[in-house]
Amino acid sequence: MKFLSIVVFTFFKGVILALIIVFQPEIRKFFLLLVSRIFFKKFIISIFKRSVVSIKTKTIDSIVKSCSIFSGDKTGVLIVIQLHQDLKDFIQNGDEMDAKINIPILESIFYKNSPLHDGAVVIIENKIIKTRAILPVSYNKEIPSRLGLRHRAAIGLSEKTDAICIVVSEETGYISYIKDKKRTIITNINNLKMKLEKDLL
Repeated sequence: MKFLSIVVFTFFKGVILALIIVFQPEIRKFFLLLVSRIFFKKFIISIFKRSVVSIKTKTIDSIVKSCSIFSGDKTGVLIVIQLHQDLKDFIQNGDEMDAKINIPILESIFYKNSPLHDGAVVIIENKIIKTRAILPVSYNKEIPSRLGLRHRAAIGLSEKTDAICIVVSEETGYISYIKDKKRTIITNINNLKMKLEKDLL
């Protein structure tokens, strides 16, 4: 019985060895594919982790409350919030800044007599990184003629990137939320907060 088991074991060992020799190219391809998929998965995960946007609730509250003030005062405003896509190739000029977001600093930037109020404020995560930024303007003929340069600039950026743009009209005080080429008029300030929380948190 012991001898028989040795013979059977030797036989199967030989068969396995023969299969490895015969199918060596296929086995090699299989392991290469397996390894490449594992590394690809790790690469995708690492990219995803790096692209996660870290926005604090306090930042959102400051933006929302500031927009409410700007809307009431009919102060012209253009705020850009970077999401996953880097905006550096789509934004021209502007003044570099490194400031935490709060209501007083946003009010001082967009104050009508401030030298910084023209152009866009660019926000990355919880900081203002640029003021007076110039955005690519949209020439889409479907945009209503009543919308000015701020709206066209916001829509233009949304045509090229995944950024969020918030515009306050200095003529009407209306707040527009622009993302993915779609403009939503904010009729209630709480709706602005809900949209930001949905897209950022």
